[in-house]
Amino acid sequence: MDEIIQVKDRYYIKAASCLVDDRTRVLKQGETFAVFDCRGDIQPIGRGEQGLYHEGTRFLSHLEFLLGNQRPLLLSSTVNEHNELLVVDLTNPDLVLDDGTELPRGSLHIFRSKFLWQHRCFERIRISHFGSGHLTLRLLFRFSNDFRDIFEVRGLRREKRGRPLKERIDQGTVCLPYAGLDGVQRRTMIRFMPDPVALSGDAAELLLSIAPGEERNIYLTFCCLIGPEPSVSGRYDDEFGASLTRLEAYRAQHCEVKTSKGHFNEWIDRSLDDLHMLFTDMPQGIYPYAGVPWYSTAFGRDGLITALQTLWINPAIARGVLGFLAANQAGEHCPKTDAEPGKILHETRLGEMAALKEIPFGRYYGSVDSTPLFLMLAGAYFRRTGDRVFLEQLWPHILRALDWIDRHGDRDGDGYVEYQRQSENGLDQQGWKDSWDSVFHADGSPARGPIALCEVQGYVYAARRHVVELAEIMGDAKLAGRQREKAERLRTNFQRDFWCEDLSCYALALDGDKRPCRVASSNAGQCLFTGIAAPEHAGRMADLFLSPAFFSGWGVRTLAEGTAHYNPMAYHNGSVWPHDNALLALGLARYGRTRQAMQLFEGLYHLAMRVELSRLPELFCGFRRLPGQGPVLYPQACSPQAWAAGAVFQLLQASLGLSIDALQREIRFRHPILPSFFDEMTFRNLRVAEADIDLHLIRYGDDVGITVQRREGDIGVVVEK
Repeated sequence: MDEIIQVKDRYYIKAASCLVDDRTRVLKQGETFAVFDCRGDIQPIGRGEQGLYHEGTRFLSHLEFLLGNQRPLLLSSTVNEHNELLVVDLTNPDLVLDDGTELPRGSLHIFRSKFLWQHRCFERIRISHFGSGHLTLRLLFRFSNDFRDIFEVRGLRREKRGRPLKERIDQGTVCLPYAGLDGVQRRTMIRFMPDPVALSGDAAELLLSIAPGEERNIYLTFCCLIGPEPSVSGRYDDEFGASLTRLEAYRAQHCEVKTSKGHFNEWIDRSLDDLHMLFTDMPQGIYPYAGVPWYSTAFGRDGLITALQTLWINPAIARGVLGFLAANQAGEHCPKTDAEPGKILHETRLGEMAALKEIPFGRYYGSVDSTPLFLMLAGAYFRRTGDRVFLEQLWPHILRALDWIDRHGDRDGDGYVEYQRQSENGLDQQGWKDSWDSVFHADGSPARGPIALCEVQGYVYAARRHVVELAEIMGDAKLAGRQREKAERLRTNFQRDFWCEDLSCYALALDGDKRPCRVASSNAGQCLFTGIAAPEHAGRMADLFLSPAFFSGWGVRTLAEGTAHYNPMAYHNGSVWPHDNALLALGLARYGRTRQAMQLFEGLYHLAMRVELSRLPELFCGFRRLPGQGPVLYPQACSPQAWAAGAVFQLLQASLGLSIDALQREIRFRHPILPSFFDEMTFRNLRVAEADIDLHLIRYGDDVGITVQRREGDIGVVVEK
């Protein structure tokens, strides 16, 4: 990959080939994830990201299964519907065995299955003999590890690395150790059953005797061990059962959604299962890691938005996110990590480079929007659940976050929250579009900091409005009054300083000289989501975002065609992001533009029907949708990705005008619409406080009928039409 040129952004992810060509398969559980090729092997090809990873380090960089000295032929390959298991069907090519026996192609069925559980990868290979004659098969496994940090895999070069230690071999087990520069020894242990006839530090050879009609199993276990951590053994079936039990617990937490459209149900189910796979159990609760492979860790912004997207269907996600981010809230000023008292985390990383501070992301705070989003989620969570005990636990953190907005976020006291990098190695741009070239003026010149992004002011406005409600609950009328006044002043000034009449849009940002970046971008669409936009501007913005310049047919681009820096293949300057579209759709519905919101819903639905596994990627290219052609995928997109998986639930919320108020014991539907691609929908086990309800929705022409099928506890349903 040395031929790839890196420009500006030190955290750019290098690419030598396209993801769709490599056909990778992804598994994740806890702090462990794996990227395999479609045969279930790990190959140093394509983008070079394949491997078995644990806590930010690659513990296995090469794995190849050979029949004799040839790769089996691929029949099929998929991750099963609940993301629990990678299953691969293979068969033999034409072979001449070691004893001279000729084995015709297709005589053997080879079934590989893999899953992750508690920092281990379990594999079973089942070989079935459908040919004639007794066979002795020679099976060869080649393997290696490089213990590279995920940032090395992404393309960063290190001046020094740790050193591999001598392998240790004992009765069907090989241990491959590595001494890191951080003083930590990491080990990959590989177990084979039955025992190999030959085992070394990079290969294992097994002989398998099999008769016609017979079936034989081979088991492999790959353990990722850090420090003195002991290796834990376990049988494949037992460990798989334990992993299923945990996933069932996740599934039991959320409301079940079913519709009359099977393809839409597949999208819903895949999105839920992707979220379950990305969940990681923290001491404070579940946290959705951002995405695999590059962002399999806790990101503040991603976790907060994912929790907002899924709040109506499963508030436990929001509780876990709020608890974790409160526990990791910055307590002091640290320029090296862009930390300031009260600020909410941007991301946290494990691994050798983070431990050595070769990257600033061990615990990094370079995000301007995580803190107001934290306050938004806190307010929305309380309204959804009425959880007073948890609110009281969060209250000191809410006050600190509010103090950060007023003291550090608003650097010059003008009422706007700005950012400018303090860390030498941190992020230049600290909004959700964090590419180095994502904030600029109409002529393409970069904006000089400190930068006040339009959507961030919307987050601050919504955060203050939520704090008004929370302060009243906590009995602090003075704080509530101050926040109400600041919110209204911000909204008034925002119209004056950000609205661009000629663009029919809010400016992307104000630069350090308070000059507006007169660029029409999807950032402004999130101003509808937060409610800071003036009602008289909403209609013009809706028309703009649904115009051909913005709407590709699949979704709204991050930039309009013809804008400086526009490139439909750029990460943030012309691509389409599902989560961004879902936020925009909810914003359109908020201002009574539900019909336009449905166009975004339908675009992403048709996208889900065209991508593998009905799994929305992190982003895709912004090329126009053409008849008979599918979307153009972005080569470096994470898939699965948390806020892409959460998008469908926010789109449903926009469609139905759905809101839940636990204090009022009320589920409200405001001008509900069912999208054109299904006619009926059922919610089962929608929980509000101590109540539980099942609802059935059905289309009647342009109207929607809503029936309560079951109700337990005190909960009402209100429909506005």
